[in-house]
Amino acid sequence: MQSDGYFDQSVAATYDADVEADQAEAVDPIVDCLAELADGGRVLEFGIGTGRIALPLAMKGVEVHGIDHSQAMLTKLAAKPGGDRLPVTQGNFATTVCEGSFSLVYLIFNTVMNLTTQEAQVRCFQNAASHLTPGGRFVIEVMVPALQRLPWGETHQVFACRDDHWGIDTYDVVSQTVQSHHMRVRNQVVERSSIPFRYVWPSELDLMARIADLKLTARWGGWQQEPFTNISRYHVSVWEKPTADN
Repeated sequence: MQSDGYFDQSVAATYDADVEADQAEAVDPIVDCLAELADGGRVLEFGIGTGRIALPLAMKGVEVHGIDHSQAMLTKLAAKPGGDRLPVTQGNFATTVCEGSFSLVYLIFNTVMNLTTQEAQVRCFQNAASHLTPGGRFVIEVMVPALQRLPWGETHQVFACRDDHWGIDTYDVVSQTVQSHHMRVRNQVVERSSIPFRYVWPSELDLMARIADLKLTARWGGWQQEPFTNISRYHVSVWEKPTADN
C-alpha cells in the first residue's frame, strides 16, 4: 500500500480549514476562470485533494476528473456531497495516466512544488500534454520565489504570524529548494510540521512547457487576469497544446 506522504489522515482532517485560513483568494474567481478556460470540455485536476476547487467547478456543469497521491485526501473528497461522483485516480500526477483526453488540465495552489526535483516537474508537463486534446490548455498557479524579500545572506522568511499559526520558509538557493515549517495551535496543543518543496521560476516553467511541446498563451498576476508584474507574488500561467494548424 503506497504512503500518503505529507498528506496523511491528520493533514486531510484539517486541510480545508487550514487552506481557507491561509489563502486570501476566494474560490469563486478560480472556478470561474477554470470554467472559462475549459470551454465546455472535460477537465483534469492534478492534485485534486479534498475537492476544494473540483466540487464547485463540477457544480457549474463541468465534467471534472482528478489525480491525487493521497488516499486520505481522496477519502475526504468522497465524503463530501457530490464527491463520490467525481472520477478520481490515486497516483503521482507527474506520471499517472487517466483514461480519455481533456480540454483542460490544471495544477494550482503551489502544488507543482510538491514535485521536489526538476525531472519530476518536467514529467508533470509531459503528462499534462499527453492528456490534452489539440488546442487544450495546461494551467498552473504557483508562487514567485520570494528571494527578493530576503536580506543578503538570510535563508528564512516568515510567511504567517497569527495567534494560532506561525509559518517560516527556509530557502536553499543552491538546490533551489524550500522547507516550509508550520506551527499550529489546536485545542491548546502546538503541532509542528515541515514539508519540502522545489521552487521554480516562470521562465523555467516555460522551458518545461517547450520540452512538452506546449506554448505559453497567458500569464496573469491572479485569477481575475490582472497583469503579471515584477512585484507579483504568484502567477497563473496558461500553456496550449498545438493543433494541426499551428
